[in-house]
Amino acid sequence: MQAIDQIINSAAKNLYMTAGHVNVPIVFRGPNGAAAGVGAQHSQCFAAWYGSVPGLKVVAPYSSEDAKGLLKASIRDPNPVVFLENELLYGVGFPMSAEAMSKDFVLPIGKAKIEREGKHLTIITFSRMVGLALDVAEKLSRSDNISIEVVNLRTIRPLDTKTIIQSAKKTGRVITLEEGWPQSGIGSEICAILFESEAFDYLDAPVERVTGADVPMAYAINLEKASLPQVDDVIAAVKRVTKGMKI
Repeated sequence: MQAIDQIINSAAKNLYMTAGHVNVPIVFRGPNGAAAGVGAQHSQCFAAWYGSVPGLKVVAPYSSEDAKGLLKASIRDPNPVVFLENELLYGVGFPMSAEAMSKDFVLPIGKAKIEREGKHLTIITFSRMVGLALDVAEKLSRSDNISIEVVNLRTIRPLDTKTIIQSAKKTGRVITLEEGWPQSGIGSEICAILFESEAFDYLDAPVERVTGADVPMAYAINLEKASLPQVDDVIAAVKRVTKGMKI
C-alpha cells in the first residue's frame, strides 16, 4: 500500500497520458490474500482494488504452472502487470507437465483454465481458493454425485468473460469463491457479467458468492479461520444452489 500511488496513478496511466508513446514495462510482484497469524495489515486481498484500475493487467496464479507461465507473460508485456501471489502457496508443491518445464512455456494473460470439468454447477475462483474448490468438488462427487466444474480465473484483469459465460451456460448454476471482502469484490463483478449477458437466461438458480468476512483480519487463529471461506462454507453454498436439482 505504500506504493499504490505509483502503481495506479503513475504506472497505470502513463501510456494513456502520453497518447500511447511511453510504455511502462513493470511487473509488480507481491504476496496477496490471507497469510497466517499476521493480522489485519498483512492478511487481505487486493485483487478487487487493482482489478478496478484501467491501464493495469492483474494476474493471480494458483499452481506452479500458473506462476511460471504467467510470470513470463507478465515480464514480456510492454505495460504494467500486478502479479498477486498467495504467501501460503509459496511452500506448496505442484506437478509440472513436460510442456510447462520447457523454457518456452508461457501462458496468455486474460485466459482462464477449467481445472475440473463438471455438469451440475460451476465454481469460479482464483489463487489459493482454487485448491479449496477442487477439494469440495472431489468430496461432493464421492458423497453426493454432484459434478462440479472449477474455473481458475488466473487473470483478474482482463477477466476471461468468454469462459465464465460458457461455463455458466453449461451448468446453469454458479458459485463464486474468494478470500476478499464481499462488497465490490471479484464475485460481484462476475455476477454482473452473468446478469448482463446471455448466460442469465441459462441460470437455474441465483448466483451465490462465498467470500471472506466483511471485517479486518484478526490475529487470533480461531477468528482468522472464521473470517475465511472453509470447505464447509462452500459445501453449504453448493447444497443451497443445487436444492431440488435432479442428479
